Amino acid sequence: MHPQFIHHGAVNGVTGSCHEYVIAEQYSVLVDCGLFQGDETAAGGSAGSPSIEFDLSRVQALLVTHVHIDHVGRIPYLLAAGFRGPIYCTEASAALLPLVLEDALKVGVTRDAKLIKTFLKVLQRQLVPCRYKEWCDLPSPPAGSKGLQAQVRFQVAGHILGSAYLEIRHRIASKQPWFYTVFSGDLGAPHTPLLPAPKPPYKADVVVLESTYGDREHEDRRKRSQRLQQTLLHALQDNGTVLFPAFSIGRTQELLYELEGLIHRLRGQKIHQHLRWDELQVIVDSPLAARFTAAYRQLKPHWDAEAKKRLRQGRHPLNFEQLITVDSAAGHHQLVQRLAQSRLPAVVIAASGMCEGGRVVNYLKQMLPDPVHQVVFVGYQARGTLGAAILRYGNRPDGYAMIDGEKISIRAEIISLGGYSAHADKKDLLNFVGRMRHKPTEVRIVHGDEPAKQSLRHSFLVQNINAIIAR
Repeated sequence: MHPQFIHHGAVNGVTGSCHEYVIAEQYSVLVDCGLFQGDETAAGGSAGSPSIEFDLSRVQALLVTHVHIDHVGRIPYLLAAGFRGPIYCTEASAALLPLVLEDALKVGVTRDAKLIKTFLKVLQRQLVPCRYKEWCDLPSPPAGSKGLQAQVRFQVAGHILGSAYLEIRHRIASKQPWFYTVFSGDLGAPHTPLLPAPKPPYKADVVVLESTYGDREHEDRRKRSQRLQQTLLHALQDNGTVLFPAFSIGRTQELLYELEGLIHRLRGQKIHQHLRWDELQVIVDSPLAARFTAAYRQLKPHWDAEAKKRLRQGRHPLNFEQLITVDSAAGHHQLVQRLAQSRLPAVVIAASGMCEGGRVVNYLKQMLPDPVHQVVFVGYQARGTLGAAILRYGNRPDGYAMIDGEKISIRAEIISLGGYSAHADKKDLLNFVGRMRHKPTEVRIVHGDEPAKQSLRHSFLVQNINAIIAR
């Protein structure tokens, strides 16, 4: 009855999530299939490669926790390797996944429109949208395992729209009790805009748990809007650009929601003598982020109660008057030059969140050397990413970053704004397991840097919960 676990990613860091759950000798399922990023990408050899270099012969299905690229980015490679099984995900993820993978193909694989269209058709045929809180049957077992039964249930994870943690239950014979395994995916933190908070499952025999923030606790998230207001009041005094590197899905929409709240609450009040809050331009410079924001608006039934209340009040949290979106490449380059040269006050949100490619790089080249601007980080920066380097070396007298082979001095102010992480912190992770009515006999810790994993494991052991670091 006890399953086996083979971890094909997110064991030596926080990217490349891919876990094989082996229920029987010829029956397994994959949980996520994501790209590696930063130091975890391949540097000679196969470690961190996007290619699928493990055996797929027993893999019956792919289960997707959410559509961030480090959890789904290897799906095109999975299909290219011959996988034709069903891809289970939530209804919202089924709507968002084609957008994510279409962009990933255009950026990293091919611009061939016909090839991309063919891939998306294949993907759509394999997608199995599932409702939250309902058990879904996994594929029937191959010959020789006739008594095997396996089901999956998606529960709200509160990380991004459509995100879920997975409950998988299986048994080898109909009269046996179910064996329950929980895969956390990326758990969200309480008080995340637009999203309901995750609730722990009733029971589990084994939990595979992320540990991104397993060694720290977030600042008070309920006060983060106040800190955002204070940051903008400080940053905009020089009439420069406040640049938020942010992922196109999730963080961008959360920031827009918070900014709409600030502008609504402070409309008519002054940021400084020549600028009111309702005059502040908020620019989303990312075609993909604009598409995701439109998709978020269409998925309003999945929003939380507070967001739906704003809608009933006639407000538009993701489409307010001060919001400007930039689609074309020409418009993007013109905007970068205009903001860099004119020093007009503006808030710009641009991808990617870790500054690994995307339009944010052009802003950084122009704005890092100028002290009038600010770069505000609101999310985790994985080891080896440009974002991590800017955070580390910014605000030093001789700070610089290497961008596209060019040494760029850092004179802009670098700010890390706490409380905006989309991940659960140490306390949240401990509560997720500790508040189960029937606690697991084993917690397998994945998806974290080594200090975070070790700290989280120690805390579980103190609570007499058996925890191991997966390898």
